Amino acid sequence: MRLMAVFAHPDDEIGCIGTLARHAARGDEVLLVWTTLGELASQFGDAPHEEVTRVRQEHGAWVAQRIGARHHFFDMGDSRMTGGRTEALQLARLYARFRPNAVITWSDDHPHPDHRMTAKIAFDAVTLARIPKIVNESGGGALMPPAPDLSGDEAVESGEDVARLEAWREPVRFYQYYAPASPYPEVFVDTSETFEVAADVAGYYRDFYKWAWSAEQFRETRAQIGRLAGVKYAERFTLRASHLRAREYLD
Repeated sequence: MRLMAVFAHPDDEIGCIGTLARHAARGDEVLLVWTTLGELASQFGDAPHEEVTRVRQEHGAWVAQRIGARHHFFDMGDSRMTGGRTEALQLARLYARFRPNAVITWSDDHPHPDHRMTAKIAFDAVTLARIPKIVNESGGGALMPPAPDLSGDEAVESGEDVARLEAWREPVRFYQYYAPASPYPEVFVDTSETFEVAADVAGYYRDFYKWAWSAEQFRETRAQIGRLAGVKYAERFTLRASHLRAREYLD
């Protein structure tokens, strides 16, 4: 299985980090994607743009390494995302290259506009990635940004920006952070086995940003979700579908 997590800023992924870690531990391919560099984080004060983006990208790289995933940053502009076609096309080209079976992203109703726009383009990109002429188009006189290289090298390989992409037409299951107003069915993932990894990631960000959110509070939020699902710790999502898949038997 190939699982992609698409978020706006480094630390947005905390809500699904146990799930990502569990899939990676099973041997699934996991790709963490951020649509912005998170350059407007207020905790950095007047630090230069280059320094802020360097640190934020280091954070993303550390998290990906901790859970056994790959990662990629886009630069769509912190708090400047529009949810438009150009942004969705960039993500669609990454879908065409990574070929995800499932995507996790933000809910549709989050107050932060970048979060809502990221959810929108993540959903739009599922359809755009299915159309060969779209994922390979160059746009109205301006070349599309090259699809990211997923070979492990940081640099885009020579000629990669002109390499033809194969459209990704397989079904993509679209998961979003749980929102009480969502019309879609809920899905719980048992993260008891990867809770400590998730706690490490939450602690990594908490220590850097000096959040008041304690380790005990993090543990209790996961435990509360776990109690709803009958396990020790869990994470909660909605699945953008009318109905859940059929199961063989009732629990």
